[in-house]
Amino acid sequence: MSEWVTAFAPASIGNVAVGFDMLGLALTDVGDRVLARKTDGQDVTVAEVRGLDGERHPYLSADPKENTASIAAQALWNDHGHSGGVELRIHKGVPLQSGMGSSAASAVAAAVAVNALLDEPLPVEELLPYALEGEKFASGGLHADNVAPSLLGGLILCPQVLLPDVVRLPVPAGVSAVLLHPDLQVNTAQARRGLAKGYSMQLWLEQQGLLAGFVAACASGDIDLLRKTLRDVIIEPQRSKSVPCFTAVTEAARRSRAFGCSLSGSGPSIFALCAANHAHNIASAMEQACRGQGIGCQSWVSPMTAPGARIET
Repeated sequence: MSEWVTAFAPASIGNVAVGFDMLGLALTDVGDRVLARKTDGQDVTVAEVRGLDGERHPYLSADPKENTASIAAQALWNDHGHSGGVELRIHKGVPLQSGMGSSAASAVAAAVAVNALLDEPLPVEELLPYALEGEKFASGGLHADNVAPSLLGGLILCPQVLLPDVVRLPVPAGVSAVLLHPDLQVNTAQARRGLAKGYSMQLWLEQQGLLAGFVAACASGDIDLLRKTLRDVIIEPQRSKSVPCFTAVTEAARRSRAFGCSLSGSGPSIFALCAANHAHNIASAMEQACRGQGIGCQSWVSPMTAPGARIET
């Protein structure tokens, strides 16, 4: 059997408030690792799944048909592997059901690791459809707002109508993201099923205007416009009720000069965008507000230009 190859894929902020299923932002310093090596077998297998504590994961399956990493790896290997099989080791660094793209990070890391085993590795952007196969299993739908930024880095516009094409958006200079993860869980698939099935034309137009304004603000570096448009008037009001610390944390972020604050994905994680020189103070304020509600938490500060997945040497 060949030597192990290790890939790291970062966590991500899905939706970025204004772009439900269409916008995603990569994070630094937190993510999943997948180790891969060739075997004499015929398929992709999972040797182990380890959790945040380094122990075998108590919930995630090592069945290759039930793990986002192995599903993504198998899809890639079916199309481009010439012989033999692949063995994976999955080391989780992203909490489950956190709103941080946990399933996407595993799928992306697996695709990147297995790609490195190919005789002729694919360009990184061509791995997106394979990582999406894994994410689709976990979330029950085809949306790339966590997979695309985890794979490619930065701020990505990825509406389903354009897939597999995505657009890397420019970002304003000197802006950071703060992400707070409360010690809570929200099941993404259940949260999606709980959303209202219809919305008024007025709400739809308001949210479309906010999305367009946010993209324009990023392109032009207009912080005032970014501050005005970083809002979600459709999804956040429905999902925030399931995160008991949401109001306290978002109010603390805004008092500390955040440009805006909302749920990351379906929650419970909460993110803020802010001036880079205020980011650590805002992170502290968000943590204090969360703990003031009796909920433990941790936070990360990341530039909006965080890199995507990579092979580690």
